Amino acid sequence: MTRTNVIRWLGSFVPGPVLLKWPERLRSAAGAFVGLALTATLMQVVFGSNAAFPMLIAPMGASAVLLFAVPASPLAQPWSLIGGNLVSATVGVTCAALIPDPVIACALAVASAIAAMFTFRCVHPPSGAVALTAVLGGPAIHALGFRFVLEPVFVQSFMLFGSALFYHAITGHRYPHVALVSRETASADPATHHPSLRADLEAVLRRRSELLDVSSDDLETLLRETEMQAYARNFGELTCRDVMSNPVITVTEGTTAGTASYLLNQHRIKALPVITEDRRVIGILTRANLAGSTSDRAPRFIRRWSRRWFARRTGLGIARPVRRTSVKALMTSEVHTVSVNTPIVELVPLFATHGHHHIPVLDAHRRLAGIITQADLISGLYRRTRAPDYRAA
Repeated sequence: MTRTNVIRWLGSFVPGPVLLKWPERLRSAAGAFVGLALTATLMQVVFGSNAAFPMLIAPMGASAVLLFAVPASPLAQPWSLIGGNLVSATVGVTCAALIPDPVIACALAVASAIAAMFTFRCVHPPSGAVALTAVLGGPAIHALGFRFVLEPVFVQSFMLFGSALFYHAITGHRYPHVALVSRETASADPATHHPSLRADLEAVLRRRSELLDVSSDDLETLLRETEMQAYARNFGELTCRDVMSNPVITVTEGTTAGTASYLLNQHRIKALPVITEDRRVIGILTRANLAGSTSDRAPRFIRRWSRRWFARRTGLGIARPVRRTSVKALMTSEVHTVSVNTPIVELVPLFATHGHHHIPVLDAHRRLAGIITQADLISGLYRRTRAPDYRAA
């Protein structure tokens, strides 16, 4: 091995930069102080200063690092903390009672604790120290026997967990770190949800031969945010003003459904913004609104005949009696709008995840200035990729 290779090998041990800002680092340190101080104080209040066990066992310090410095880690979640400590304490006490050789007892206790934590899905690194404490804690710990599992391990773990809940709540941080992506995905429109990213991510994780200290939900969130960051970098200069369609065919709330359907077919569009006299958007009328507007009160043969007749005349499957219905009765009144200065990167999740197909664009006075469809967005992104500066990058 050459000197250069040795230097390169030694250089690989240099840690990467810590991207966490200093206020967050100080918040983590203060959290560990608060958590351990509260736990020790509560132990003294509950059990008194003359208890047969220490007010704080050493592994609680390591648990505090996880709970307050890296609370998003799967290893720092409540079940990992409490379950891992309880399982390891039980294994450690058992090994200390059955194996007289402390060296063998220590090694077997930690190894068995790791296997048990994997089995019960509660891997918590400080729990290895809990197993060691049960074996090497001295006469006072040995005298407790399996009482060590409850007092002090369970009690201190639970108190430290409560302290973490309290501290993260008052500092505005999320703990426990539940899977937000899963909830959003579950509530998303199935027609717009694309599970391929999550499936590919889980397939890659299964192929790996090591445990990553990050949840699959957080990985998915990071990947999606990275995609958005890449969009922002590449297309950040484009705004809605650059890609919107203008002028816009519009209707008022007093326009009849027949007139609206004629406009949709005449201009070959799929939606009409509904505006007031001063061009403020109060709703949107789509082909779906008209197609679902057939009167259910008419006899079936009349509805069927009128739908066929009107479809031949207008190309839409709405009944003739609905032609005189006002747009106000059929339109969607809750409309998502954007400003002319909104970067188009912000439109991607609206179209891709939330199921929007037509988004009105407003000027500085909140008046209709244009409309953006999925086709407009794709066209704008395509034009940007064909720009000389983008190709050069």
